[in-house]
Amino acid sequence: MTTPIKKIVIAGGGTAGWMAAATVSHHLGSVLDIRLIESEEIGTVGVGEATVPPMQAFHKLLNIDEQEFLRATQGTFKLGINFENWGQKGDQYIHSFGITGKELWMADFVHFWLKAKGMGLENDYGDFCFELQAARMGKFAITENPRTNYAYHFNASLYAKFLRKYSEARGVKRTEGKIVEVATHNENGFIKSVTLASGEVVDGDFFIDCTGFRGLLIEQTLRTGYEDWSHWLLNDSAIAAQTKNPLPALPYTRAVAYQAGWQWHIPLQSRIGTGFVYCSKYISDEEARKTFFDNLPGELINEPHVLKFKTGRRKQSWNKNCVALGLSSGFIEPLESTSIHLIMNSALRLVRFFPSNGIKESNVAEYNEQTKTEIERIRDFVILHYKATIRDDTPYWRYCRDMDVPDTLAHRIKLFRETAIAYKAEGEIFQLDSWSQVMIGQRIIPEDYHQYVDAMNHQDLCKYMQDFSADIKRRAMKLPSHEDFVQQYCAEDQMQM
Repeated sequence: MTTPIKKIVIAGGGTAGWMAAATVSHHLGSVLDIRLIESEEIGTVGVGEATVPPMQAFHKLLNIDEQEFLRATQGTFKLGINFENWGQKGDQYIHSFGITGKELWMADFVHFWLKAKGMGLENDYGDFCFELQAARMGKFAITENPRTNYAYHFNASLYAKFLRKYSEARGVKRTEGKIVEVATHNENGFIKSVTLASGEVVDGDFFIDCTGFRGLLIEQTLRTGYEDWSHWLLNDSAIAAQTKNPLPALPYTRAVAYQAGWQWHIPLQSRIGTGFVYCSKYISDEEARKTFFDNLPGELINEPHVLKFKTGRRKQSWNKNCVALGLSSGFIEPLESTSIHLIMNSALRLVRFFPSNGIKESNVAEYNEQTKTEIERIRDFVILHYKATIRDDTPYWRYCRDMDVPDTLAHRIKLFRETAIAYKAEGEIFQLDSWSQVMIGQRIIPEDYHQYVDAMNHQDLCKYMQDFSADIKRRAMKLPSHEDFVQQYCAEDQMQM
């Protein structure tokens, strides 16, 4: 298709639709006609309320003020995720966003920790990470020396409203309506137009599918196909709701594992988002509902709703003149809060690859390859949490412990177990420290370390480690409480209530 692209139609709103609208309108709005169609009748999932650190850079690219965004969305800060009962029942560790120890080019810090641990050092691996220590203490501040690595918790529905206002100010036109028909060109199968329940026909040159799991354009119309990952990522259901927060909001997400799934707790300024993610093959909906209610962090605010999903990815995120973003492009599961990140990166990638002068096969192929690589690396990191367990108390956990995993992940686990080497692949979201923290947190302790560490005097090494940990704790203790910082920096906008 060599026709210049001038008219963009975004099918679906919610977080994905309005992130797409905001990104495209900010960068290309002056040369494009952008229209977003959404139906209040259909509604949105609206439970993606935790993020990862690159969202800071996304907002800077769009010139979004951090304090304004947090006030509008009841936002709080996130230093990591506290995992409970994952390696074994009773275990607890934090996967934080910070750097652990001091980076050295020849041998990563984990090698020094392993050596010192063998000499009697009592400190946990996480004792050497500033963000992790601050999270444990319920402390937070935005600092530059060292720089605080953080992400956000926020109300996803309010975020969509925030981005709608942002996008409409940049020329995006919103149409209320339900799409009931999609028409394609006879000669090439490209999407030509969508018809609304009102009878209005909306034509376009390029379409962005943000219609959620149903994939109205990318799948129901273009029959793109889906790669199923449910043999690695078993969970297929979730119960979600909001509760009151009886305690000050903590600067981390909680992920608490139970007999056949896990429950999230995401603290916002005025409430907690909570949900139980589970596998219906190993626990009935009724039992799951009981687990959910038995472990609520506070008094319910709204009636819980149930989501059904299949983990995996669309075989092509870009097919013909349609790109799928958000749930329509695939779903891993919410464990490491990557859904919004994938929307963000895919929207930015679309801007970089945008086919202004017509769609070229090479352009589509490269977009799809980069998107595939990104989601597969995230997939492996999420699978790691299930595979790296010694739990054997239920059939669910025994399956996870014993299952075959992708070769790419099997290699990384073996490499770390045998040599203590972890790495961040090119373009990968999760840092070396993330891999080390999760593997050590879930009892994968390396069998060996780099010989370079032996060159350091034993007494000097232990003293250095103890002093380093003590210094981190002193600096973390000086921070204000997370609750106090939020109240001073970004207390919620009462106009949004």
